[in-house]
Amino acid sequence: MEIRQDTLFDRVFRDSEGNIVIAQPPNLPLIVGIVSSLLKLLFTTGQIYLVLDLVAFGALFTWAWEELFQGVNYFRRALGLIGLVGLIAWKLQ
Repeated sequence: MEIRQDTLFDRVFRDSEGNIVIAQPPNLPLIVGIVSSLLKLLFTTGQIYLVLDLVAFGALFTWAWEELFQGVNYFRRALGLIGLVGLIAWKLQ
């Protein structure tokens, strides 16, 4: 019986099954956030832009929040924190 000792690398980059997870397929909030952000490049003024801006912010905020509190490892959680802080800073400027 082998006793596995978790290293800092394991805690940061491995999920509960022992797989190294750095990138994952995008989930729905991330897809919606990216698509609506790209659509903002086409619709640069008016109510459509405002709706797209709100949807983009809400979806990316949701993605970051989910990563922060439900990420599979510390790396993904840190990515969520960075995303959340970045979104808030972006809106405050």
